[in-house]
Amino acid sequence: MLTQPTETIRILVADDHPIVRQGLVAILNDQPDMSVVAEANNGQETIEQFRLHQPDVAILDLQMPVVSGVEAITKIRAEYSQACIIMFSIYETNEDIYQGLRAGAKAYLLKDTPCGQVLEVIRAVSTGQRYIPVDIGIKLANRMSQTDLSDREYEVLTLMAKGKNNRAIAGELLIAESTVKFHVANVISKLRASDRTHAVVNALQQGIIKL
Repeated sequence: MLTQPTETIRILVADDHPIVRQGLVAILNDQPDMSVVAEANNGQETIEQFRLHQPDVAILDLQMPVVSGVEAITKIRAEYSQACIIMFSIYETNEDIYQGLRAGAKAYLLKDTPCGQVLEVIRAVSTGQRYIPVDIGIKLANRMSQTDLSDREYEVLTLMAKGKNNRAIAGELLIAESTVKFHVANVISKLRASDRTHAVVNALQQGIIKL
C-alpha cells in the first residue's frame, strides 16, 4: 500500500507544452493535499524555479528546450540530493529513461497514465518511494545489462549513423583508422549487434542516438 502524506505536497510542473502543463496543474491544484507552487516551460527555467521554491516533488518532461529534462535532473540533484523528481513523458525511449533514473529521478510516468495513478505516484514519491511501471522496468533491465559506451565510442557511433566509413570517421576525429576499427568493434559488441548497420539500428531503437 502506498504511504499517504499528511501535509500538502508542494509541486513544480515543468513542460514546454502549455496545454499539457496547464491541464496537469489544474488537476493537481484540485487535490486537497497538493499545491502547484511553480511552473516551468524549459529545462533552465526548471532548475531556476526549483532553486527558488524547493518543492516537495518536481514533475519534469524529458523533452524540453534550452536544457534537456535529464540535464535538469542532474543539475537539480547535484544541488539538492534529496530532490524528489518524476519524469513525465510521451516517449518510452530506453536511454532517456535510463539516464533520467541514473541522474536521480524517482519515478517515470507516461503522459497517457490515468489521472488517479499519477496522483498516487506523486503521493508515493513525496514520501521517498520509487515508481517504475512493470513494462518500463523490463526495458530498463535490458538496458542496464549493457555496458555503457565510452565518449569516444559514442562519437564513433554517431558518425556511423551518418553513414561515414572508417576512413572518414578517422579523418573527422583525427585518430588512426585502426583505432576507429577498434571502437567500431566495441560498439557492435556492446550493442549486441551482428554488424555496424545492426548496431546503428539498435542504438536508434533504444534512443542512444538520434538522427
